[in-house]
Amino acid sequence: MKKTIVTMILLVLGTGLSQAQLLQFGVKGGLNFANYTGGDVSGVDFKTITSFHAGAVMEVKLFENFALQPELLYSTQGSELDGLGDQIKNELGYISIPVLAKFYLTPNKLSLELGPQASFLVSERNNVDAGDSNSFDFAIAGGLSFKITDAFFVSGRYAAGLTEPKKDADVKNSLIQFSVGYMF
Repeated sequence: MKKTIVTMILLVLGTGLSQAQLLQFGVKGGLNFANYTGGDVSGVDFKTITSFHAGAVMEVKLFENFALQPELLYSTQGSELDGLGDQIKNELGYISIPVLAKFYLTPNKLSLELGPQASFLVSERNNVDAGDSNSFDFAIAGGLSFKITDAFFVSGRYAAGLTEPKKDADVKNSLIQFSVGYMF
């Protein structure tokens, strides 16, 4: 009887420890370089704005060299519009939810990330009509991540918008992100 109880305790502890290896939580934040791309608005030149992103990250390791990485971020995007008389900064705040497939190119260090990103508009700061923004943005994101240690990582990512952030302009969000993060 004692052998069975000890075996069950060891089995439960071993399963718990192996689950800790398969699931990690963390935080990340960094710089955004955002702009509008596509479309042709006559007399308007789009310029990159520098902003930020921050939030939570989770890694679900499915295989030795493959994981899923869902994230929950606050991310500021948009563009500076030059040519409308005055220079106008259109800054859109989103709750972004990227779900990335993570392919490890080297054992647990360098990885390639690719997947969809859904974003929901939560704030807007600009000098133009705030009512002309769409409340949902969909993008494809891809980039590289490098684990400096088991806990600290850096990453770079590009997100190409597939939907229009503005109702009356044929433009898409374009975003380059540089992040630092910590996994618990």
